[in-house]
Amino acid sequence: IESNNTKSSAPLLTQRYLRMVTKDGHSTFQMDGAQGKGLAYLRDAWGILMDMRWRWMMLVFSASFVIHWLVFAVLWYLLAEMNGDLELDHDAPPDNHTICVKYITSFTAAFSFSLETQLTIGYGTMFPSGDCPSAIALLAIQMVLGLMLEAFITGAFVAKIARPKNRAFSIRFTRSAVVTHTEGKPYLMFQVANTRSSPLTSIQISAILYQEQENGQLHQTSVDFHLDSVTLDECPFFIFPLTYYHSITPSSPLAALLQREAAHHFELVIFLSAVQEGTGETCQRRTSYLPSEIMLHHRFASMLARNAKGEYQIKMENFDKTIPELPTVADSKSPKRTDKEIRINGQHADSFQLSETGLTE
Repeated sequence: IESNNTKSSAPLLTQRYLRMVTKDGHSTFQMDGAQGKGLAYLRDAWGILMDMRWRWMMLVFSASFVIHWLVFAVLWYLLAEMNGDLELDHDAPPDNHTICVKYITSFTAAFSFSLETQLTIGYGTMFPSGDCPSAIALLAIQMVLGLMLEAFITGAFVAKIARPKNRAFSIRFTRSAVVTHTEGKPYLMFQVANTRSSPLTSIQISAILYQEQENGQLHQTSVDFHLDSVTLDECPFFIFPLTYYHSITPSSPLAALLQREAAHHFELVIFLSAVQEGTGETCQRRTSYLPSEIMLHHRFASMLARNAKGEYQIKMENFDKTIPELPTVADSKSPKRTDKEIRINGQHADSFQLSETGLTE
């Protein structure tokens, strides 16, 4: 991108669409110029069906049945034409002629017979003759392929309904992350909530910081997050909102990026994986935070409360609410003001600040 005869040092991240991963976890990357892309899609037909929206999946399945009926309707019609059955009176056929399929005299009749055969309706009007080997062979082929098609479609429906991805939609991340101070130390925090009453287990959180370098390459840096004082790599139980922390130390990759005067573009992508308690399947959820979505000197509003019976209640209306906090003395110091330690007669006194106007306690 060129503007005022200058070239941006991060062209990919200064486009109109800055996000690589949407807030609901979808990737915005587009593959361009890949060789054999169509063949790769055909090899992964099952995965394509699982990723389809329901309306397109219903359209594909309906079309597959109709195409199957039409193909065999054409074959039944061709068989009747080659056998000379179309122009005959099926109620009084010649003595030396064997009709392959009774009462197939048009393409409409052939389509109806194909439909009845596939769905095993059996109205009784049209039926193949046992003295016509071609009709018996075609009937066997249609039944075998039809059963395979039905088994595939039934399995795809069950797999799509039962897949863990649907459970992941009940996991919510806060729209913004905050930088707050706890015991004088800065922490980057975000919250995640399970909006269903059924618990999740074995919660694991990982985060990757994406930065574009001047050569156009995306640099990835892992960012560690922890949950309160939990020393395990995973949280064993997820029923109420969890708050994850990242300590912003001088060695943290976010230390320089979160300074107000540093105009750096980056994207912090959060990955969450959890196990469903009932099925044991693993579900995953993703989100991302841009610099504009990280609020400095804020903290999250409290969500836990108790009702009249003493039971815990979760106020989800406070899930995305943040509360400004006053900057600490260490953060609000002016560059022209320095701390001085005063000792009187060898005894430690209160700290003072030296400014241009003199000493102030």
